[in-house]
Amino acid sequence: MAKVQSSNLGYPRLGEKREWKKALENYWNHKISEEQLLSETKELRLHALKKQQDKGIDLIPVGDFSFYDHILDTSITFGIVPKRFNYEAGKVDLDTYFEVARGNDGAVASEMTKWFNTNYHYIVPELVDAKPQLTENRALFYYEEAKRELGIDGKPVLVGPITYLKLAKGNDDFKGLLSQLVPLYGQVLKELQDAGAKWVQIDEPYLATSFDKEELAVFEAVYASLKAVAPSLKIELQTYFESLDYFEDVVKLPVDAIGVDFVHDHGESIEALEKFGFPEDKILAAGVIDGRNVWRADLDAKLELLERIAKVVPKDRLIVQPSSSLLHVPVTKASEPDLDEVLLGGLSFADEKLLELVALTKALNDGDVTAEFADAKAALDAINGSHHRNNAEVQEAIRNLENVEVKRDLPFAERIKLQHAWLQLPLLPTTTIGSFPQSPEVRKKRSDWLKKVITDAEYEKFIETETERWIRIQEDLDLDVLVHGEFERTDMVEYFGQKLDGFQATKFGWVQSYGSRAVRPPLVYGDVAFTEAITVKESVYAQSLTDRPVKGMLTAPVTIINWSFVRDDVPDYVVANQVGLALRKEVEALEEAGIRVIQVDEPALREGLPLKRSRWQKYLDDAVYSFKLTTTSVKNDTQIHTHMCYAEFEDIIDTISALDADVISIETSRSHGEIIETFEKVGYDKEIGLGVYDIHSPRVPTTGEIQENIRRALKVIDARQFWVNPDCGLKTRKEKETIEALRDMVNATKEIREAYKVIK
Repeated sequence: MAKVQSSNLGYPRLGEKREWKKALENYWNHKISEEQLLSETKELRLHALKKQQDKGIDLIPVGDFSFYDHILDTSITFGIVPKRFNYEAGKVDLDTYFEVARGNDGAVASEMTKWFNTNYHYIVPELVDAKPQLTENRALFYYEEAKRELGIDGKPVLVGPITYLKLAKGNDDFKGLLSQLVPLYGQVLKELQDAGAKWVQIDEPYLATSFDKEELAVFEAVYASLKAVAPSLKIELQTYFESLDYFEDVVKLPVDAIGVDFVHDHGESIEALEKFGFPEDKILAAGVIDGRNVWRADLDAKLELLERIAKVVPKDRLIVQPSSSLLHVPVTKASEPDLDEVLLGGLSFADEKLLELVALTKALNDGDVTAEFADAKAALDAINGSHHRNNAEVQEAIRNLENVEVKRDLPFAERIKLQHAWLQLPLLPTTTIGSFPQSPEVRKKRSDWLKKVITDAEYEKFIETETERWIRIQEDLDLDVLVHGEFERTDMVEYFGQKLDGFQATKFGWVQSYGSRAVRPPLVYGDVAFTEAITVKESVYAQSLTDRPVKGMLTAPVTIINWSFVRDDVPDYVVANQVGLALRKEVEALEEAGIRVIQVDEPALREGLPLKRSRWQKYLDDAVYSFKLTTTSVKNDTQIHTHMCYAEFEDIIDTISALDADVISIETSRSHGEIIETFEKVGYDKEIGLGVYDIHSPRVPTTGEIQENIRRALKVIDARQFWVNPDCGLKTRKEKETIEALRDMVNATKEIREAYKVIK
């Protein structure tokens, strides 16, 4: 009798200790050769596959590995390289691959944006003048490697052609491009079939978004064509991150298995399954383990869900898997032995999730899982019953929110006059977004301090010295509003997680954000409470060094929870409001200490939008409320800034205005100024800084390029509203390029001011 199988959809690339990141950066910095890079990353890749094999996963993904990003991999596979990189044809070399992502001296990097509603960034394909060709069959390479090296008959993973094109720029001729791509996908599948592959996973998360039902005909035609080319290769059409609007139609598409998210679906997937049934000729790959969060699964509840599913889909046509790739979680909690025992027991990283999948699969196959289920229940009972999740004071404050005022005393038009009166800034004021380069010396000093190699006093003195040095650099550059540089912070979210009750930082809980950039999302495991001032000391010290205004720098509630692993026993908006109440006290403490320009960043607001438009308004209303809960208790002449980055803003321009921040800075250079088109249509009545150069590329922009970006913005934004700043924080950049780029930015601004000098 056939058994239920377990499957994985993707595994973290970083390595347990960020070995992948280190290899990439060593290559970029010319410390290792390409041969060494390939060798080191192969070792990491095979180690990850071996772990999945040893833990008993039946269907192991291959080809989910990447040197940067899986969407960029898809572009390279089909020779879709922007013309400015001088690519002609054939296999794309590794340096060109990296240049598309990072830019070079003569060409700007391709745009980068969020992967659906996650904090992972992908490189946006550019399809203008694209002539798709199959340059290399990456899926086949990784399939054969796994089979040869480890005896794993893996499941190659591809990004589906429809999702790929939907995420691209220059896709106006969608049907024409699709007609060129599908035969190339067919060639990939045919070669996999000929090599002996039994399964292929094709990811089409676009199916979990809101779209017109007529588009399903495109999926029908594409997958009928692909199935015909490789009839003996089983296709798992994988969806994730949401439920399916057209469940009854999607499950009938001409593939062998349909992957459905039963975690982030608001309970709609099981309801649709029970209502519409499931085709008798297909396998259901049920995503029941959360691929995006780190909390231990309630195995009893998951088994109950699977038993409901099994009443509709016989067990011999059922696969148990995560809700999405495990790319979005850390590798293993075994690297966190120092965590509180109760908290550690409640965690499940990638490796632990594999064991949960195996346990559930074993249970469905009538195996003995008594010990596994008992252990999970005890761990969950312990964390849910802990005092961390039962803070009476915080819960009382949340119940009394109706008594908290969330509105500034004066409207923007009146309070901005008070702010201008004391700030006395020139036209087109210049500033930065917050962070300055975290040099090797900064990182080493922090490491030495954490290891107690140096004393608290020595570390504090170093931070003060570095802060003063950068205050002087900013004054020398002639920036108008300064920042302290954030040298004491490892990450804009993690830092606050280290200072607020209810949060816990990890040591090796790294996840990929973009390229080699890794972050350690804090764990929001309990009720959130303010205990003491977080940023006041550093901000006040920086302000004492200069007569120019220095911004206080905070991270706003929605970004904190979107970039954290948030407890899953209460709704996200409750956690956001807890954070908002805590940060409200921090904002008040900054103001009381004399900091009168305070930036409260919400870069992740747009990325957290639900994939279904029907869920947008509540999310946006909740986001505005938590932001205003944080910021609206200040005096009218205190200027509130916020910052957002790398997203499509046109859909939420009204929400941006509703935040009621006095100044907002938004990325625009990497998207080549496209956000400006939004302002051409709707306008904006507050002050705004559109990032005038891309900080995610090591390339230093020219003064002319920056002026071009400024002038384009000034066609639709009044010069009296406009601030000049980089796209984002400068933490990841090197000092020399940072200073050169900022000098170009200030010089470009001064030249343009001359043309506008009659404006008051």
